[in-house]
Amino acid sequence: MTFCVWTRMRSSGKETVVVKITIAQDTAFCSEREKRSAMSKPDHESLSYADEEAKRKKRMKWTIGITAFVILQVVQVLFFVLVIMKFKSPNFRVAEFDVQTLNVGTQASPSFDMSFVAPIRIKNTNWGPFKYDATAIDFTYGGVQVGQATIPKSKANFKSTKKIDVSVSLSSSALTSSSNLGNELSSGLITLNSQGELKGKVTVMFMFKKTKTSQMNCTMTINTTTKAVQSLSCK
Repeated sequence: MTFCVWTRMRSSGKETVVVKITIAQDTAFCSEREKRSAMSKPDHESLSYADEEAKRKKRMKWTIGITAFVILQVVQVLFFVLVIMKFKSPNFRVAEFDVQTLNVGTQASPSFDMSFVAPIRIKNTNWGPFKYDATAIDFTYGGVQVGQATIPKSKANFKSTKKIDVSVSLSSSALTSSSNLGNELSSGLITLNSQGELKGKVTVMFMFKKTKTSQMNCTMTINTTTKAVQSLSCK
């Protein structure tokens, strides 16, 4: 007759000894029970560690996902505020053109008559259309108006350039005898200026509107010999 004794430790950290006494016919039964008892403790600890590791990885995935989502939202808000909602005044200017007709006088009797098609360009860099009112462009020589062109009411789409061609006729009849036209004609050059103000509203996302004003201030030099624009600059 054989007596078998087993002890077991609980996982809470407090050691509790449980003594079981079994009467067996031989030692083989006791050996098998001892082996099973020894294996039960590491198996339980292994499963507990695996569960904790799985929970830790799951928490890490959730943390990474939430952090990435927050960063994405912040980037979107910054892009909307700094780019989409940044209203700018469209660029308003005269582009280079070909002179159709040009008649000039002499240094002693200075005068000129000129006609051409002025290509007007309205460049809208906003993320919404720019609706503008009708406006006039004044062409001047020495601060005196020598011609005018009218821009009709329309709109420039977002991120695009509106192209308008208007016919222009200029005449020096309004100039006084004290002007510098005679000296310029002797040099073969006529310097002209164009000024205008374009006023309208930029609309973003169909609800956000802001009034913007664009100014034109261009200087052009006409070669009386070649009857062509020698230089053109706009501020």
